[in-house]
Formats: sequence, C-alpha cells, structure tokens
Amino acid sequence: MAEPQDPSAGVPDNPAVGAGPTGPDRGGVGGRHRAPDSAEATPTFDVREQATEVIPVVKLESKEPAPGRSKRRRIPVWAFIAPSLIVLTIIIVYPLGRAIWMSMHGDAKKLDPETGMFVSGQFSWFENYTNWITQSCNTAAGSIPCPPGTLGSQFWQSIANTFGFTVVTVLIETVIGLSMALIMAKTFRGRGLLRASVLIPWAIPTAVTAKLWFFIFANDGIANKILGTNILWTADPWPARFAIVVADVWKTAPFMALLILAGLQMIPADVYEAAKVDGATAWQRFRMITLPLVKPALMVAVLFRVMDALRMYDLPAIMMGSNPATSTISVLVVDQMRVGGNSASALSTITFLIIFAVAFILVRFLGANAVSTQEKQRKGESV
Repeated sequence: MAEPQDPSAGVPDNPAVGAGPTGPDRGGVGGRHRAPDSAEATPTFDVREQATEVIPVVKLESKEPAPGRSKRRRIPVWAFIAPSLIVLTIIIVYPLGRAIWMSMHGDAKKLDPETGMFVSGQFSWFENYTNWITQSCNTAAGSIPCPPGTLGSQFWQSIANTFGFTVVTVLIETVIGLSMALIMAKTFRGRGLLRASVLIPWAIPTAVTAKLWFFIFANDGIANKILGTNILWTADPWPARFAIVVADVWKTAPFMALLILAGLQMIPADVYEAAKVDGATAWQRFRMITLPLVKPALMVAVLFRVMDALRMYDLPAIMMGSNPATSTISVLVVDQMRVGGNSASALSTITFLIIFAVAFILVRFLGANAVSTQEKQRKGESV
C-alpha cells in the first residue's frame, strides 16, 4: 500500500521558479494545479476597503489683498486702440480736414472793404467747388467762363478721360487676368517659371514703364516701324488714349491675374471631379463652378484696380505730358497746384468724393465685399 505524499514535496525551494501568481507550481509533480493549504497561502484584498478611502477636499476661498498691495486693475479697450487711432488721425484725418479747410479759401486777390487793400486767401465757402463744376474763372470784373486751353476749362474733359481709362482698362485687364490665372492654376512643367515671368511687368516701377512705352510710341519708335505707319501717338487725341490703355494693361494685368489666381487656389479639386463624373462640359464647369466660387477674389481685384485707375497720374503725365486729351483728374490737380493751392485742394476733395462713391457702389451693390460674399456662399444664399 502506497504512502501518502507530503504536500510540500512538489514545491521547489525557489518560489520564483515555477510559481504562478495564483497558486503553486503548475508544472510540478503530477502536472496538476494545487490549491493552497490554508488561507494564509494566498493573500486576499477587500476592494470595498480600498474604495472607501477618504480624499480631502480643498476649499478655495478668495483672499483679500495684503495691506499695501493694490488690486489688479482692468485696462479699458480704448487704451489698446488709442495709438492706432492717433496714427490714423495724423496721417489721414488731418490732411483731409486741412484740404477741406484750404478748399474753402480763395486764391485770387480780392478787395478787403475794411482795409481797402487787395488780399488773398479770404474765406469763400464753396466758391472753388462751384467754379470747377461750372468751369468758371474769377476775374476783377467777376466770374466768367474759363477760356479754352486754361486749366479751369479742362475739368469735365479730365473727368471723362479718367472714367474712360478706368472702364476700358479694368475690363481688358479683368479678361486678360482671368485668362492668365486659369492657365497658371493648371499643373504643368515650368509653372513656377511662368508665374515668376508674368509678374515682371507689374514689378517694374510705373515711371520706368511710362518711359519705356513713350519710346515705343515715339514718332520713329518701334510701333510705327512694325505697323509701317507715321501715327503721332503722343499728339493725336485718340492714338494717345490708345497708347495709355496699352501701357496700363501691360503693366497691371499681371496684378489682376495674381489676385484671381489666389481665389482659384481656394476652389477644391473634388468639386471639378464631381462635375466631370456628372458629365459637365468645360464651359459648364467654368460657368457654374469657377465663376461663382472665384467671384469674391475677382471683385476685390476689380475694386483695387478701379480705385487705382481713378487716381492715375504718373503714366499719362510721363508719357503724354500736359496733353488735355489724356489729362486725368490727378494730372489736373498737380497742374493746378502750381497756380493756386486752395483751388487745387477743392479739386482733390472732389476726386476723393468720386473715388469714395465708386468704392461704396462696388462694395455695397456689386459684391466687392469678399467677407459678406463668402458668408452668403457658405449659407447657400445667392450672391
């Protein structure tokens, strides 16, 4: 009859070898699991006792500042924007107010009834404005229509020239700029070189551009030699206007292309892929996708160019000089400053009002406000 084995005989001396976390050796003699002999062999843990651990709660209380230490003071908002407002007042509001004040004083000498002497710079209210609008000139005998050839007789002609240049150049530059932007937006080899070369005319200073095209449109210049003509580009009215339009379009069309290209880069490519899957043609994709989505950038570019063209000075002044057929409002202002500063201030104020009115119409009614247009597009509203 076999004797019973000792329970401790199958347990190795080293408890780390062959001992599991839940009991004795799993691979000992007999190859079976052995239960602990007593409750002391396997320690037990009471989860409820650990869960009932008390965590102290810290109560945050506001403390009054120590004596001698001042409370934290809040700085008002106007203190942050005050420096910017002061700078804007100095560089914008003061010159504009000064120009308006000067425009209400006359340049011509008038008889002072108190002293009996002729003095200049008397307060004349809106006389300078009415003289420009009615093209009247002050004389000793009173106000008379300005003779032809004088600066006072060129007001409406300059207005017509300015708006004519603006409408024609902006339309041509928009079409050319949009075409250039569509080409540069495509992926092809050498695209970076094309973009850099396109911006060269815009990077050239306007004075240099004007001189360059002055030589091209000279009597013995390249234009007449290529065309085989003897056109007086800088003397005849319509050839002179055509030359200015060509020079301005050559210089600023890349600027339009750059702004429109930025808008085209924001259009997701998935939209075009979905349109192709639906069977939309290239013209339908351009009309239904490209134009509506690029409209905010396009209108901003048009706004910038319109405001820039309305104050055009250096290009016609350098290319054509004092030719009345190409004189703009800015050219007329500079010419008048050599005669009388107060009347020139009135004309510059009129120029400011014209530019402000045109910009307001573009922003308010024609969708040149990019932020509002994009917000309406996001909500699915018509723009």
